[in-house]
Amino acid sequence: MESLRIDKWLWAARFFKTRAQAAKGCELGRIEANGREAKPAREVRVGDMLHIRNEGGAFEVEVLALSHVRGPASAAQALYRETEASQAARQRAAAERKAMQEFLPAPASRPSKRNRRRIIQFRGRG
Repeated sequence: MESLRIDKWLWAARFFKTRAQAAKGCELGRIEANGREAKPAREVRVGDMLHIRNEGGAFEVEVLALSHVRGPASAAQALYRETEASQAARQRAAAERKAMQEFLPAPASRPSKRNRRRIIQFRGRG
């Protein structure tokens, strides 16, 4: 196998939970392949550099292998190598988020049922 659809590879490498989410990420411009915005059907090859932004953070990875099957996490991690700069940036962002937690006041209690519904409606899920 020389190439594979990028949405399928992102799903197999476990950057997204479903292939549909991977395709949506491509459509929203959250995936760049070799410096260009990638569409879901773009072919990815070994050696390509990908810049991926998802809820887990921003990743800059080099494609090491191709797989059309989603396997365990250990197998998925063998499909790519994250750059040192990307790892450092993600660790720095995590440390900043952790440091900000001490400045946020803890809620006095759980939200009421009415407040939970308002939160869900505000986030656009209801």
